[in-house]
Amino acid sequence: MAKVELKAPVVQEISDLLSDATAAVLVDYRGITVEQDTKLRKELRENGVTYRVYKNTLLNIAMKGTAFEAMANDLNGPTAIAVTNGDATAPARVIATFDKKGEVIQLKAGVVDGTYYDQKGINAVALIPSREVLLGRLFGSMKSPITNFARVLKQIAEKDA
Repeated sequence: MAKVELKAPVVQEISDLLSDATAAVLVDYRGITVEQDTKLRKELRENGVTYRVYKNTLLNIAMKGTAFEAMANDLNGPTAIAVTNGDATAPARVIATFDKKGEVIQLKAGVVDGTYYDQKGINAVALIPSREVLLGRLFGSMKSPITNFARVLKQIAEKDA
């Protein structure tokens, strides 16, 4: 078999992975130990993120013609890709949180909801909390004025009684 025929299934696998993805992040995993990598993969899996290592040329071929094509210039050195079709900030957030624990891993670039972010931008995206946390904060801030209003009404009612 020719080399091209052997690589076609891998390119198809990457294309399938990216086809319904809401976000993808490129990661430089240089210097990470097997134990650290296993721990990272577990955290990513728990957050609905697929993490794979592919050759840069195969990633480049699979990304052509997709929203993720903008990341092609960042395919240099050892590269892994973290992809999700759920919470768009999850890959960047989990990896950045993992890195804050003293592990050696670096975000290279990413595409979140069709928008390309360079290394600086994807690190900023990593600071965005999950959807559940944001909704909790929103409902908490909405509940606070209502609770205070109810207390005032109760105090007025008790005062008049």
